[in-house]
Amino acid sequence: MSPTSRLPGFYKLTPDERAARIGEVLGLSPEDLATLTPDGGLQIAQADTMTENVIGVYGLPLGIATNLTVNGRDVLVPMAVEEPSVVAGLSYAARLVRAGGGFHAQADAPVMIGQMQILEVSDPAAARTRLLAARAELLARANAIDPVIVGLGGGARDIEVRVIPQSSAGPMLVLHLLYDTRDAMGANAVNTAVEALAPEVERISGGRVGLRILSNLADRRLARAWGVVPKEELALEGLTGDEGVQRIIEAYAFAAVDPYRAATHNKGIMNGIDAVAIATGNDWRALEAGAHSYAAQSGRYAPLTTWERDAAGNLIGSIELPLAVGTVGGATKAHPQARVALRILGVGSARALAEILAAVGLAQNLAALRALAMEGIQRGHMALHARQVAMAAGATGDLVERVAARLVAEGVIRLDRAAAILAEYGAS
Repeated sequence: MSPTSRLPGFYKLTPDERAARIGEVLGLSPEDLATLTPDGGLQIAQADTMTENVIGVYGLPLGIATNLTVNGRDVLVPMAVEEPSVVAGLSYAARLVRAGGGFHAQADAPVMIGQMQILEVSDPAAARTRLLAARAELLARANAIDPVIVGLGGGARDIEVRVIPQSSAGPMLVLHLLYDTRDAMGANAVNTAVEALAPEVERISGGRVGLRILSNLADRRLARAWGVVPKEELALEGLTGDEGVQRIIEAYAFAAVDPYRAATHNKGIMNGIDAVAIATGNDWRALEAGAHSYAAQSGRYAPLTTWERDAAGNLIGSIELPLAVGTVGGATKAHPQARVALRILGVGSARALAEILAAVGLAQNLAALRALAMEGIQRGHMALHARQVAMAAGATGDLVERVAARLVAEGVIRLDRAAAILAEYGAS
């Protein structure tokens, strides 16, 4: 029997109780659970091998979002994030979509693009033809570089060549090597392949290869998700379900016509995707670059999601974006907590992880739009933010909740007011 992501009252438990509950639901070992503690996570010696000039290890809160169902499977979602309301928002939105059958998701084959800039070509059009004619030779050479990934079913798939007739550096060709990276994000494999191809490309084109590097606009590696929210789930404090659907569609319409709003709309999507990427040791910076460049491909920056009303009047949302993620290699294996996060997700491939991330992004967007259009973003967000303000003022223990409750009740969530309230309690 597969584990459930529906854990009523989970937020009421202590951190230790939550960890124990997740361990019980997923069958995690005591060693796995110990890894999630500060003493059991990334150690200084491990960190020193991962980057340069290491002086310490920086921690982030690791939360679990509940209620998510993707392609008929319940998923508990680990999220490394400090921003209040992200985990709670995802859990709530996932419950709304769960009532409509959960999320459906699909991801393309993990094909990445390696770019080669070819300069000083006297006959660009003819050079392009020569390179395309040598496709089989170039692909064979690229595949000879990494027999392991080829043995797993990956490797070089195709080449494309474009002529750029004018640039500040003069005419150039751009060669794309399309490379299936299997369950890795693939930057190292792709960069190695294009580096190795450079001499042969120079020989065939008669030019000089300049840059050769992976592109983070991974538009051959898209993931998409969609889900339905029954309109009854959007009834709220005097608003009918039909009115709730309309308000979210209106909020989406604002992003669809205005790039200033679209930027914040998409930032909310990436709140969730980045948090899961960080938890699983994936390159969230590459995901950000890919998502935002994809959002601007039409020449106008646009939202990554779409919200509509279906024939029955329910809310239906969809998302499509590049998601170049991996479940092997890099920090996904080197970071002990990333390994446990992947076990919590229960994913067996990069494509499965990308499908979950697409669903997470769509759910996070729903949570933000609902809060904005139906409640006001500050209502829930600032209540959670009050705890951070209380701690910043020096509150500890049960004083954190007492000071935060006063801040929320007064509607003044500022550091100076928190300090004043704390002083009152200290004087009592």
